[in-house]
Amino acid sequence: MSKPFIDSNIVLYLLSGDTVKADRAQTLMAAGAIISVQVLNEVTSVCLRKLKMPWPEIDDLLMAVKAACKVIPLTVASHEKAVALAKRYQFSFYDANIVACALGSGAPMLLTEDMQHGLQIDGLVVKNPFKSVQENGKNGDATLFTAQALGFL
Repeated sequence: MSKPFIDSNIVLYLLSGDTVKADRAQTLMAAGAIISVQVLNEVTSVCLRKLKMPWPEIDDLLMAVKAACKVIPLTVASHEKAVALAKRYQFSFYDANIVACALGSGAPMLLTEDMQHGLQIDGLVVKNPFKSVQENGKNGDATLFTAQALGFL
């Protein structure tokens, strides 16, 4: 099964006090994921500016993320695709960069909280891995997406 592309907000949940979301992010990343240098840049920026983390802790986080995920580069082609996506879908330019890299990676889905769940972009499906869903229509129990339910385990 192909690996999902994970947005920076999912990676940042590794640092969250919300243990359910932190555990879910860890499970998804451990199952294998794709990120871009843009994701690493956004995570670094949030760790520095908002979380005021010291560089040694940021270095450790980035090393762990890079070890768990396939990292794809930003290129002129991904930049040009991001510009086109931002114009077409009215995405922020940073979100458009994430989508462009996800498309370029060949991932079947983009896991993020920042975009509309279920949105399809040129064959890429956007999913919120924390959105409550009906996993079993018979019992009506709402559960969170799991890596297995998303098809990655």
